[in-house]
Amino acid sequence: MDVVVSSRQCEISERFREHVEDKLARLEKHDHRIIRVEVLLEREKNSRQPERQVRVELTARSKGPILRAEAAAEDKMAALDLALDKMSAQMRRAADRRKVHHGAHAPESVHQAMGRVRAPEVADDAVAESDDVSVHKVGPVTVTGDGPLVVREKTHAATAINLEQALYEMELVGHDFYLFVDKESERPSVVYRRRGYDYGVISLDLT
Repeated sequence: MDVVVSSRQCEISERFREHVEDKLARLEKHDHRIIRVEVLLEREKNSRQPERQVRVELTARSKGPILRAEAAAEDKMAALDLALDKMSAQMRRAADRRKVHHGAHAPESVHQAMGRVRAPEVADDAVAESDDVSVHKVGPVTVTGDGPLVVREKTHAATAINLEQALYEMELVGHDFYLFVDKESERPSVVYRRRGYDYGVISLDLT
């Protein structure tokens, strides 16, 4: 495993480089496929938060997806330890996920998920529009009154993947859900965490 250390706004001693290599060596026990780990050390000058003035960003490149973790602390040693703990936790979750027999935990179907959802009852007078209610545009959405307010939009390039890969990607990023295009059905889908190693899948039928 190659380790590349770089910095911004600060200098790196040879002793610190050796310390980084020793620390990162333990990542290989979580994922032996790691080829290269890039370490970026950055110090913020005149920081208003002295306890977060040093930031460490780790980028692990392997035969699988790229994995990133970052942390900030008062000194570089503490920031490195925090970032390393985050990356180790993500790798452990991914490794645990790979050990689970996929056939033993069938994801919940869309029909089952929708069957548990009860539509909210809305009074007739609640949907009547008042002359005092303001209507305005927020991006492509017409907003009535105070909401909903779209505060952020994101567009990502997507490559169709299977469910197993989507679960793996979700574990790597550490989220409770993952949006993807199903390779088999070609449908936009979301896999989400339920309890323990149970997962659910929601798909959109564009037809």
